[in-house]
Amino acid sequence: MEKLTLRNYIQHLENQDELVKITVPVSANLEIAGILKKLEPKPVLFEDVMGSDFRVVGNIFANKKAIADYLGISTSEMIPYLTKAIDNPTKPEIITNAPCQEIEMNPPDLEKIPILTHTKYDGGPYITSGVVIINDNEWGQNMSFHRAMRIAKNKLVMRIVKGRHFHRYLEKHEELDAVFCIGNSANVLLAGATSVDININELEIANSLQSLNVVKAKTADIYIPAECEFVIEGTVSINELHEEGPFIDLTETMDIVRNEPVFTVKKITHRKDAIWQGLLSGGLEHKVLMGMPREPTIYREVNNAGVKCLDVNLNPGGCSWLHAIVKIKKEKEDDGLKTINAAFKGHKSLKHCFVVDEDIDIYNPLDVEWSMATRFQADKDLYIIGKEPGSSLDPSAEPRTKLTTKVGFDLTMPLDPEKRKHSLRIDYPEVDLKKYLDHL
Repeated sequence: MEKLTLRNYIQHLENQDELVKITVPVSANLEIAGILKKLEPKPVLFEDVMGSDFRVVGNIFANKKAIADYLGISTSEMIPYLTKAIDNPTKPEIITNAPCQEIEMNPPDLEKIPILTHTKYDGGPYITSGVVIINDNEWGQNMSFHRAMRIAKNKLVMRIVKGRHFHRYLEKHEELDAVFCIGNSANVLLAGATSVDININELEIANSLQSLNVVKAKTADIYIPAECEFVIEGTVSINELHEEGPFIDLTETMDIVRNEPVFTVKKITHRKDAIWQGLLSGGLEHKVLMGMPREPTIYREVNNAGVKCLDVNLNPGGCSWLHAIVKIKKEKEDDGLKTINAAFKGHKSLKHCFVVDEDIDIYNPLDVEWSMATRFQADKDLYIIGKEPGSSLDPSAEPRTKLTTKVGFDLTMPLDPEKRKHSLRIDYPEVDLKKYLDHL
């Protein structure tokens, strides 16, 4: 059976008449980003990018259902499926003749690639869909997402968050071989966004989600997804810094300018007729891919706290990062509070947690708001956790310290039958509309 890749998934979307194809000439400077935003969540393929020989695709995984469909499962199965892959990583098959290395760009030139400029406020064109893979003799391979701004034909400046695994690798070595892989399948993207121990190879998580092949990079002892579209190999140095930003981030606000490490390109390879994956920063696809891999960690912590967790949604309204809606089967009166504390333990960047009963659709914001309106009293159901380090992405947090006030909302019904009966939503009669509307 053919391995599923970004490329043949795009073909599948076209066959299903779910792909929007833009055939008129478009610019990678602002225009593509504007079209992607107007059309989201519809997948879009740009076939004629001005000044480039490559096509651009975006909005491919703009909701959880799209990723579930790619993996061949239902949306409700996503958290257990992802949890199982995280807990049981498996080694991918190594090959020597890979599609991602079919063509070598000589000399390597980042200006030949349609790297998008997303807004008029951005510091420059940005790679946003790249998973970056590094290696260390002690810790092994690490894969993670890093945005990177083009500053020359052969140089990028990377946003590297201090304290994260990539930063620890870089501090240890000062200069490090690294590989950007762009145009990846959903399993690779999900694995790249997971948060696991430093000695776990995320490509093995990707392989457990869906089998894949890997190949050794041309210039480094690093194994990369063989079916990705573009590979940019080089070195990143902690001793060479450049201004990075400003840039629109997950919260759809502008991130600040920082001095960040520079990546120097050594080699660029790509597939024949390669397709650049333009992930819209701050868009729905960005939110889904960043937030969804955090849902299993919350799910696990809530269950570990002795509460039956049914589902978790890091919803787009909360930037798929700062808010979590947790559905539980309530069995004890303090299950709501236990869930709130466990959720903040499972996702350190979480700011607000909403706990709901099993009758609430956590993917329908009106349903969640209804539960707050009818089942919540602030004097007994609001839990202020206090000021703690939160997310660097939260523009309302204290600058530099990331301190934010974390709050939990228990939107569950009381267990006492007498009190509970007033919180139940009454169902309307079920009818067969065909009986009444066939004449229309």
